[in-house]
Amino acid sequence: MAMPDKTSTGRQRGPIIISRHGRPALDRTAGPRLNWKQYRDWWERYEIGPLADDQSPPEGLVEAVVDAEIVFASARLRAQQTAARAAPHMQALFDPVFNEAPLPPPLLPGVRYLPKTWNILARAAWLNGHALDGESVKQARQRAASAAAKLDAASTEGKVYLAAHGWFNRMLRPEMKKLGWKCSYDGGDAYWSYRIYEYR
Repeated sequence: MAMPDKTSTGRQRGPIIISRHGRPALDRTAGPRLNWKQYRDWWERYEIGPLADDQSPPEGLVEAVVDAEIVFASARLRAQQTAARAAPHMQALFDPVFNEAPLPPPLLPGVRYLPKTWNILARAAWLNGHALDGESVKQARQRAASAAAKLDAASTEGKVYLAAHGWFNRMLRPEMKKLGWKCSYDGGDAYWSYRIYEYR
């Protein structure tokens, strides 16, 4: 069995815990149905919005990060509030490198959908090269590589916790693997879900 990687000071690296944020206040399943322009405005509101008040982080996440020595969150409020609730012992470092991948809606005139449906359509369109005037898939993948490198570097100082976003966390997975990190616990992709990465 491979021995855990040690830093120059003899400390074990990491682990790194990466969670999705909690449930946002703005409900993607709620109406009314929107056209593509209205959905674009909805997404802008979602991006700056907070968490819903009536929730607490799951016990498993709190226990996993209670002794985290470095805490990161994206530049989005919902991720920052997630970090504050899950790891109140540490002030998180906010960094836009961990922001969610964009959701530019496809330009579909004459149709109206709930935000949750637009989310699916926008993600599919984005993955196929549709970016409007925002970040492209290629640019987001480059950002994910930079984000993974930041987490990797921080792990030399101890246990790391990141509160970020569903799709971007998914984009981090292959980048973490490239750097030698293996997922030792997979908690899925729901709100408040988390994964634990260990250096192998």
